[in-house]
Amino acid sequence: MKKLLLYTSLCFLGCYTAFAQKKPKKTTPPPAPIAKKALTHDVYDFWKDIPERVVSNNGQWFGYALNPQEGDGKVVFQNFVTNQTDSVARGGELRFSNDSEFAVFKIKPQLSATKAAKRAKKKKDEMPKDSLGIYALSTKKLSKFPAIQSFKLPEKGSEWVAYLGESPKVKPDTTKKAPTRRAKRESDENGYRLVTRMLKTSTERAFGFVTDYEVSKNGKRLAFATSGNDSTKAGVYVFEPTSNQLQQVYEGHSKHKFKKLSFDENGEQLAFIADLDTNSKAQIRLPKLFYWKAGQATAARLADEANQPAAQGWLVSGEYTPRFAKDGSKLFFGTNPKPIVQDTTLLTEEIVNVEVWHWQDERLQTQQKVSLERDKKQSYLAVAHLNDLKLTQLGTLEVPDVTLVNEGNADFAVGKSDRRYSHQHWDWNPVEDAYIISLRDGSKKMAKEKIEGSARTSPEGKYLYWFSNPDTAWFAHDITANQTIQLTNNKTVKYADEEDDHPDFPNPYGIAGWTKNDQYLLVYDRFDIWQIDPKKPTSLVKLTDGRAAKNQYRYVRLDAEERNIDLGKSLLLRTVNETTRQEGFSQLTGSAIQRLYEGDFKVGMAVLKAKDADRVLFTKETFKEYPDWYATDLSFKNVKRVTEANAQQANYWWGSVEIVNWRAGDGTPLQGLLYKPENFDPTKKYPMMTYFYEKNSENIHTHYAPRPIRSYINFSYFTSNGYVVFVPDIVYKDGYPGQSAYNCIVPGVLSMIDKGFVDKDKIGISGHSWGGYQTAYLVTQTNLFRAAEAGAPVSNMTSAYGGIRWDSGMSRQAQYERTQSRIGGTLWEKPMQYLENSPLFHAPKIETPVLMMHNDDDGAVPWYQGIEFYMALKRLNKPVWMLNYNGEKHGLTKRQNMKDFAVRLYQYFDHYLKDAPAPEWMSEGLPMVEKGIRQGLSPVSSQKASQLGSGSQK
Repeated sequence: MKKLLLYTSLCFLGCYTAFAQKKPKKTTPPPAPIAKKALTHDVYDFWKDIPERVVSNNGQWFGYALNPQEGDGKVVFQNFVTNQTDSVARGGELRFSNDSEFAVFKIKPQLSATKAAKRAKKKKDEMPKDSLGIYALSTKKLSKFPAIQSFKLPEKGSEWVAYLGESPKVKPDTTKKAPTRRAKRESDENGYRLVTRMLKTSTERAFGFVTDYEVSKNGKRLAFATSGNDSTKAGVYVFEPTSNQLQQVYEGHSKHKFKKLSFDENGEQLAFIADLDTNSKAQIRLPKLFYWKAGQATAARLADEANQPAAQGWLVSGEYTPRFAKDGSKLFFGTNPKPIVQDTTLLTEEIVNVEVWHWQDERLQTQQKVSLERDKKQSYLAVAHLNDLKLTQLGTLEVPDVTLVNEGNADFAVGKSDRRYSHQHWDWNPVEDAYIISLRDGSKKMAKEKIEGSARTSPEGKYLYWFSNPDTAWFAHDITANQTIQLTNNKTVKYADEEDDHPDFPNPYGIAGWTKNDQYLLVYDRFDIWQIDPKKPTSLVKLTDGRAAKNQYRYVRLDAEERNIDLGKSLLLRTVNETTRQEGFSQLTGSAIQRLYEGDFKVGMAVLKAKDADRVLFTKETFKEYPDWYATDLSFKNVKRVTEANAQQANYWWGSVEIVNWRAGDGTPLQGLLYKPENFDPTKKYPMMTYFYEKNSENIHTHYAPRPIRSYINFSYFTSNGYVVFVPDIVYKDGYPGQSAYNCIVPGVLSMIDKGFVDKDKIGISGHSWGGYQTAYLVTQTNLFRAAEAGAPVSNMTSAYGGIRWDSGMSRQAQYERTQSRIGGTLWEKPMQYLENSPLFHAPKIETPVLMMHNDDDGAVPWYQGIEFYMALKRLNKPVWMLNYNGEKHGLTKRQNMKDFAVRLYQYFDHYLKDAPAPEWMSEGLPMVEKGIRQGLSPVSSQKASQLGSGSQK
């Protein structure tokens, strides 16, 4: 057990000279040192995160949500000018108005009230509701509006907000006779009250029974659909809040449905989808596309089932939101084949449910099952030319994937299709054909056949570009010239992962983007940024010079709307040094790089910049420091911390981390991370946890807040409780993933033992998924570990090979042949490698107790893999436990389950590595009749604990 240091205060005696009629001078004792304590499972709920953050356009305000992991949080407003802060309890979904004068957000009900309502089994409409908060930043005045569902603030307008919610409750007048007709009630079907509120004047306008609404980007107009009431006719309306002008652009019936309202860039044009069939039970709906332009009295019908550009029998899609071209010249919408519907006259026992798995299926039946609901809503792009209302079909069954070019302003689109190659289910690398599609007549021209990569379009639409996997090179296709150009060759400069150790094509390092007019493509290698001219691809220009010092440079996009990189301006770059692991920011101006800010910490790529001011916010973190937010300007000369999410951390023992080096069994130099307890004493012997997942040394500055466990151990919790944690990097040899793990991990553990502070008899090992497999394999090869936890492990590669990844429906074969499992061939080509690398076939050699967590709805690693391993160890009378959280997938998502797993995992390792009493679930199990009633977490007597056995023998 780790001993906590006890602090005592020194008592100081004050000396003074006594003077007549003078009182002795009082002295203030120094503050007592903080008596730190170890982290416990009780701290999780109040540990906080900052899930939302936004900076005002003028750069004066920073707003963020500060939420405990479980409980009521708040939104915080910080003024950079006055350094004052204010907050509103339970706020979230925060936005600042365009003029930086107001903050608008939702206010959640108290968690305790919501839980109480759930326990009371309240109906949906009786549950506590969100409220709307409007906070005047200059006066700190808060206005609240109860029972709202949503709000929308114009992106570039600042005068008003629209919100949808329940009408205020009005007590009935008992002096009047009750009406004979039942009043229309607000509901999802009938709609709710929509309110527009002017932020500065508080002037409101309300509309009843609104089912959908949309705000134009510039804040000029609001469109809404209503089912109508006594004073408002059903239909679609356009409202101008600043002028208080309302226009009905379509008059409908109360049973008509309107949705997918969409404005153009300037708020001058509107499109929407209408379902005008009043028979709500009709299985086949017949949506219609309507279009309105400012100045028109009513909206016109552009397309319907009788007038649409696709094949006969197709319909206008009710699932695709119409979209205007950026210049407003075209309107894009969706079509789809008429759906096949169930014969409603059949009884349940008359319906045949059968899956026909055909050997020529383009997609496996399991893939089709996963995407079934998405497939039912599949839309195929079409366009309406608004100058002459010509309709053109673009997407087809053969080429279903169509993307707009230059935000829809181009006269063509790009279509992609993998249909000719998608039956190759054993290969996960994308292969597709790319087409140029005329927006005028829908004709298709093959641009490039069999692209072994994923093609994208340059911002201005001059090029298609992609990384070709088999060529390990970047390519571009000049659309006008119909010419394909190889941009790189990966020989003189390597643009793909230099250290990749899969029996597959290496992944590219990626791109920074295109410059203005699609002139240059900026591509990454391992360290640097290269400028490539598609017209002169051999004229490479290296914009940075990081390789010699092992400094990696990556472009930081400060404007979310940016489409092109302007090389005429200074660019902000994030820097990472592979040797020192220092991170920070630099500025690239022309060919000159200026270091701005760096240190022994990690910075994020999500950098916030005020739209109209030189204000920048970023996060930095270390193992000890939560990723709080810091403010500066683009010079980074004065950096100021602006948040402190978890001040309470000072009350707890934490730890430190360092890089350690050793050599693998074959002599390969390796690195890893070693986490040590706070106030580490090298003369003591510590229990050690070993965790791994491929390579982790680059995560030296990652902060691990104490939280329940989703799948892998929490390093901070272990160091706080007196453990050393070792996280080794692993390099792999094709065909021998298990032996590769042994070759790297075991020598690493032995090198830690040689340092003298690790108790060689108290070493644990834990991993999940791929790490779970390696854990299961290692305990078949060594007795070095006192206890092991293998989460969702593949134990039998021969049975797993032919299985399905249920979450995606994809075949698992590629997993073993070319990707993470790294066998490098099929089961019939390399049967011995599949057998040799499968822990199941070596189970008799295991002497280490094994805990597994493998859930029955795991969609990544089949649950039966855990069962096979469990049954083998059970039959061999080896100490083994398997935790199955019903309905959970590969990693836990339900908080109560994560908390439970955290307790059990730490109990397990504390028992074997710290000689703590075993809990009941370990010594006695947990009968099915007690599931969900008693958890068996209480410790048992030492006599019962001895029945668990001693585990592995050293």
